[in-house]
Amino acid sequence: MARNLDLDALLHGCAEQSFDAGIRIDVELEPLAGAGGPVKPATYAGGTYQLDRRWATPDTAEPTDVIVIDNVPSQANRLEEALRRHRAAIAIPELVLDLSDLAHLPAHLPRQLSSLQFPHRNGDAYLRDATLNGKDFINTELGKSIFAATAENCGALVAWFPQALLYGFWQSHLGKKRANTKHARAWVSEIIGWQPASTETRTFGVKGDPLNLSIEETVSVNVDDQMKWDIGTGSKASDSKNTKRKKEKLSNIGHGQVPFTDKDAALAPVSFSRITQRATLSFAQLRRLSLGQEADADTAMRALLVALGLRAHQLAFGRGFFLRSGAALRPRRTVLTWLGADADEECEPGNANNTQALLESVRSYAESAGVPLHGWGQSPTILLPKDNLKKAVSSTWPELAD
Repeated sequence: MARNLDLDALLHGCAEQSFDAGIRIDVELEPLAGAGGPVKPATYAGGTYQLDRRWATPDTAEPTDVIVIDNVPSQANRLEEALRRHRAAIAIPELVLDLSDLAHLPAHLPRQLSSLQFPHRNGDAYLRDATLNGKDFINTELGKSIFAATAENCGALVAWFPQALLYGFWQSHLGKKRANTKHARAWVSEIIGWQPASTETRTFGVKGDPLNLSIEETVSVNVDDQMKWDIGTGSKASDSKNTKRKKEKLSNIGHGQVPFTDKDAALAPVSFSRITQRATLSFAQLRRLSLGQEADADTAMRALLVALGLRAHQLAFGRGFFLRSGAALRPRRTVLTWLGADADEECEPGNANNTQALLESVRSYAESAGVPLHGWGQSPTILLPKDNLKKAVSSTWPELAD
């Protein structure tokens, strides 16, 4: 019979004297097109996939060619996004950088940035360059506590940035002579495609044009605003002497039929013999965390992070999910293993209700044990951009004339 994950199990595994190693989640995934259906892996600079060779099992004669469909940092971002989208139910803390005063921003840019979206979590430049109630955030009591937090004194992060303790952070934007605190991720997850049928196939095609306009026609265009262009190389596309103008082919501003050549054709989706996801949570890494209080509070704090990680995984990957165009997957079989000191035990992976109930149970216990949870269950704390950040945003995205 599979072991149940409950409050007592998490407290036992996270205790300072525990020799349990952690949790592993293995998932067999399938494309919506069915087994062997092509899937689009992540593409990196230079138009390449992340190729690797892995041992499928300890008994395999040779390592197997694989492609990393979604790597560790990307998976962490997806887990954080799941927490953000379900923040109301989870009651996780959130700071929000409000950019709504920059009314001219293009429609595709966010008007708010959540602390669950900051690229560097609690060490992010957007947090450094924010204000709270008219004061530089980093100089407020809350800001000082967050920026000064370490693994050995992590109370402020438990209270306001618990995701940073799961997925790691590096305080690298304060300067060489200021805090450069690092904390490695405890939760590691990636999605792998095994035995790719091909790694060189490209997607060819033609960008069509119902009027088949001449792609060789020369235009004069405002490079910042392609609404401003004209046939020929004159200056009609310029509204002022300061407008950036250049000569382009008509095809470069979206007209005409353009075939994709070998040079610009993207790598195609790939067919795999199987696709797997593996996530691990290290209790050893969590045991490096301390509140500087009683041991019971430390244990409860670590258990809360475990429950939060399990909840995030269920929300992000517990049902069919979408990574990118051409990469929609669904879980077909999930095995959750408790990596014990003496033996490994298969556990019930839990569904949406189970993981939510576990999180609520552990959070209640953590609160009673004195774990600082000031930001939990509260409305988002609203921050505003400093003047230098507003100038940087406006420089990148200037207000354009109609």
